[in-house]
Amino acid sequence: MTASAKPKQSLVGISLVVALVYEGDRIFTTDRARELAPRVGLKDPYVTESLYHLRRNNWIVSLHRGLYALSPAIPGVAPVHEFEIAMSLVDPAAISHWSAFRHHGLTEQIPRDVFVLTTKGTWVPRLSNDTQVRSGDGYPIGDTTYRFAQMKPDRFFGIEKVWVGDARVYVTDMERTLLDGLSMPQRCGDFAEALHAFEMGMNRLKIERIADYAVRLGVTTAKRLGWALEAQGIVSPEIDRLAALPINGYRKLDPTGPRKGPCNRRWMVQENLPGMVAA
Repeated sequence: MTASAKPKQSLVGISLVVALVYEGDRIFTTDRARELAPRVGLKDPYVTESLYHLRRNNWIVSLHRGLYALSPAIPGVAPVHEFEIAMSLVDPAAISHWSAFRHHGLTEQIPRDVFVLTTKGTWVPRLSNDTQVRSGDGYPIGDTTYRFAQMKPDRFFGIEKVWVGDARVYVTDMERTLLDGLSMPQRCGDFAEALHAFEMGMNRLKIERIADYAVRLGVTTAKRLGWALEAQGIVSPEIDRLAALPINGYRKLDPTGPRKGPCNRRWMVQENLPGMVAA
């Protein structure tokens, strides 16, 4: 490309951004850019090069190979929400864990990372060194790190579709979010934060729904839920149903805590919480 052609090609690249804005493609693929390229006079061999220069000049942001978002620096374009980006990184996807705590008003904390629930076998983004991200590992984009938790497909439930800014995204509903806090507190701050979330959401909680979810997720989760509900003073037939579930042996109440503390025979959990564990 000659020196005189470079400015022209640069203007064509910016015209591609304008076309993306007009079409509402705030997140787009290389193939989508190729579809729009003829409208702005950009020849197919130069699409990849144009995207490279647009990224270098902060017109677009690279999400992973072949996937981009419009830059928040573009005047008149609403910034792409972190949750919207999460939806584009894996499929299926649902905002979960500590991020869902914040969405449902179950915590006063503001998580620095975005937590995403998906299914096992789903491809997840690759780091810059082309090493595939493992479940729970962080995938950084700008100032945000996305963390993936992969579940078996039959455990990918309790999801609702909501508006966040200008985008529709999937989020675990409040009942599923609370259960994820009991089973994976390390992705929700800690177990104390998970218990505090029950206090925050108790007046909105659907007891029958959360009990049904817990049974689907397994007896250990069901026993932790029963303990948590009873600790909140909840009286419901669902509590007795959870208590009656058969289980072999005691489970740790806090899965991340030590194997210490008194054993609660009613719930078959070892109460390994601070203040209950002997020094």
